[in-house]
Order: sequence, then structure tokens, then C-alpha cells
Amino acid sequence: MLTLANVVKLISEIALMALLGQWVLGLLAGARKEQNLFYQILEILGRPFVLVARKISPKMVLDRHVPLVAFCLLLFVWLAATLYRIQACLQIGVEHCK
Repeated sequence: MLTLANVVKLISEIALMALLGQWVLGLLAGARKEQNLFYQILEILGRPFVLVARKISPKMVLDRHVPLVAFCLLLFVWLAATLYRIQACLQIGVEHCK
């Protein structure tokens, strides 16, 4: 189960960094962000999580806010996986968690 927690934590970290990078690059690039290659790559990385957030969020949530919903959900998943990993490491011993 510790390996599963590590995998979930790693995937959520990658997705969180992709969404955060996409947001920062969108601020820097402005209106021409859609032509930016790195923005498009980060958008591809975050798209599955944004689609899941769109499916589970109510229809009244605007489309431009869905990436923020995805970010918050991923942050919650990352926090839960981290807390589970800490709890498991305390139970089995810290030297076995390395």
C-alpha cells in the first residue's frame, strides 16, 4: 500500500506542477498563450485532470474555473496520500520507508 501511496502522490505532484506552470505561463504570455508550445505541453499534461474535474463539478461552475477546481482536488489527493504515507511510515518504522 505504501507503493500505491507513493504513485498517487507522484502523479498528483506532476499534475499540480503542470497546472501551476500552465497558469504562470498563461499570465506571462497573455493573449498569445495558445500559440506557446510550452503552454500547450502543460495543457496536455493537465487535461485529463481538468476533464475529471469538469465531470464531477456542478454545471454552474464556469469553464474558466474548472482548472482551479482540478488544482484544488489534486491538492487534496496529494495531501491525503502524504498523510497516509506518513502514517504508514510511523507504523512500520522510518528506516523501512526509504
